[in-house]
Amino acid sequence: MAGRGSRLRPHTLTVPKPLIPIAGKPIVHRLVEDIASVINQKIDEIAFIIHKDFGTQVEKDLIAIAEKLGSKGTIYYQNEALGTAHAIMCAKESMQGPIVVAYADTLFRADFTLDTSADSVIWVKQVEDPSAFGVVQLNENNQIVDFVEKPKEFISDLAIIGIYYFKSGETLRKELHYLLDNNIVKGGEYQLTDALENMKQKGLKFVPGKVDEWMDCGNKNVTVETNSRLLGFLHNDGIHLVDYDVKMENATIIPPCYIGEDVVLINATVGPNVSLGKGCHVSNSTIKNSLVQTHSHIKNANLDNAMIGSHAIFDGKFTSISIGDYSVLE
Repeated sequence: MAGRGSRLRPHTLTVPKPLIPIAGKPIVHRLVEDIASVINQKIDEIAFIIHKDFGTQVEKDLIAIAEKLGSKGTIYYQNEALGTAHAIMCAKESMQGPIVVAYADTLFRADFTLDTSADSVIWVKQVEDPSAFGVVQLNENNQIVDFVEKPKEFISDLAIIGIYYFKSGETLRKELHYLLDNNIVKGGEYQLTDALENMKQKGLKFVPGKVDEWMDCGNKNVTVETNSRLLGFLHNDGIHLVDYDVKMENATIIPPCYIGEDVVLINATVGPNVSLGKGCHVSNSTIKNSLVQTHSHIKNANLDNAMIGSHAIFDGKFTSISIGDYSVLE
């Protein structure tokens, strides 16, 4: 998660993308919880690979996420963007025994049991246009026999979503070491897929883990859409998302919505598909299909497909907006 998240600016100018809250909880927190539910095993350690410029508060927040799941949290740094294989190797000290590797800007919903007899499981999702993704090809035994990056001709519609299980962290580390030691690069970067190909050539068994939903957080529009979709899933799961002490005066909440602590709604209609973080004040406004972080004040607004950072003030006529932390529009 060391990337700067430039496509999600201005929000990632102040908060790393994996810590952007979706339905009231940071992306990376939700991702780790989802992975934990699929593997159904105790997680001993969660290693976060970040940039050194993220700061001590971000590191404390990440350690707290690990500890909430009963795990040890460890911080590693990738200070130069040299590719996925290089990023993973930054955490080489933690690559022991069975491990899961995940890119921290994606969320998923899945109902499958992890095949721990396999050497590796690669999470995939069936997509309509596989030419935009890396895909896997399966044989008649449901084993992965090929990895193809953005195929121009149809090979498979199972896209790799960026989450992997390896029975042996030591084996993966050895293959990644080989790439770095021999300077095997593509596009100027060390690629995880090259290590996977080498492992497959040596006879290791790869199988797919098929997810039902795959939600991206790459830019503002898809992040707002992911927030809406996740709210719907959580609402259907019967999870209570509205703080019991929300202060309301002539206000209506249309589910599904996440409403955090100390939120005030006056002459407002909120929902459906809205997340309002802790301490937000909304007055004389209608908000739907939007994501608002914490301690922001919104008035005289009609928002749809909007994303607002923390400590912002918005008073205006614009509808589909994207403003970062501490912004003021009056």
